Amino acid sequence: MNALLECVELQTRTQPTASVIWLHGLGADGHDFVPVVRELEALGAPPARYVFPHAATMPVTINGGAVMRAWYDIVNVDLMRREDDKGIRASQRQVEALIAREAERGIARSRIVLAGFSQGGAIALQTGLRQPEPLAAIIALSCYLPLTATFADERDPSSATVPLFMAHGTSDPIVPLARGVAARDALQAAGHSVEWHQYPMPHSVNEQEIRDIAAFLKRVIG
Repeated sequence: MNALLECVELQTRTQPTASVIWLHGLGADGHDFVPVVRELEALGAPPARYVFPHAATMPVTINGGAVMRAWYDIVNVDLMRREDDKGIRASQRQVEALIAREAERGIARSRIVLAGFSQGGAIALQTGLRQPEPLAAIIALSCYLPLTATFADERDPSSATVPLFMAHGTSDPIVPLARGVAARDALQAAGHSVEWHQYPMPHSVNEQEIRDIAAFLKRVIG
């Protein structure tokens, strides 16, 4: 079995009863969203263990083959053409191993939130909706639904009960808003309840989004 991904961890109480596994975007690392934890805590988000894994490094085709942290390769600016099926599924397995570790640490799967930004959000959707035991929630930021051709057959029907928070910037030049909207529509058509937010921003996170995430976390693990 492959070793677990290295992670940055931050607990907002000594013995947490909930966990948030948060996946970074392409070229970033696990430190990227660590500062958000204090903001969420200040906004009243419930206590939790936050786990920020570092994706493995790999050459990324769309970036000229430069080696960087990535959850999978991107070979086309269209994002959904010639998808890296093997890489996406490998990352899914790595994230499933982190979910299993939280369960081994005593956190019920119904108290585990899977979150991600951009590529990380795509892997959060890929992984979270295929779990036979539903998670507490999925937070998918500035992303899209990967491997849509196999989604209907592979998703676990029980995942329709998992609360979904999706958000996107209206002027996102990296993952166009239309990709996020298409993911939302596909999920709703499959019976998922999606809490959708869009903000006047590019490929990023803003203050109102963090406020909305804090409110969402209160509802799902409060």
